[in-house]
Amino acid sequence: MAEAKNLVSGKYLEYRGWPLVREENTICYGDMNEKCILILEIMTYKDELPDKILIQVVDSKDQSKIIRQGAGKGLYEAFNLGVIWLDHECRKED
Repeated sequence: MAEAKNLVSGKYLEYRGWPLVREENTICYGDMNEKCILILEIMTYKDELPDKILIQVVDSKDQSKIIRQGAGKGLYEAFNLGVIWLDHECRKED
């Protein structure tokens, strides 16, 4: 029997089956039912495009608990690195 998931009502953009939400300079990616989520903070822009990005993998139950942190140059690089970190952390055994 399939396990029921608690989903937030409404439509969200999804990437690889997980919600991707942006509010101003913050991008959140991941499932809140998982161990952790990815937060991308756009720090600077260059020619109206995100330039310097703060990458954080945080505990989904307590977002003040940072599991892994780094920086990326450009949204593509930052998101790809963050997704790799997130995937690694969610699959890691405690």
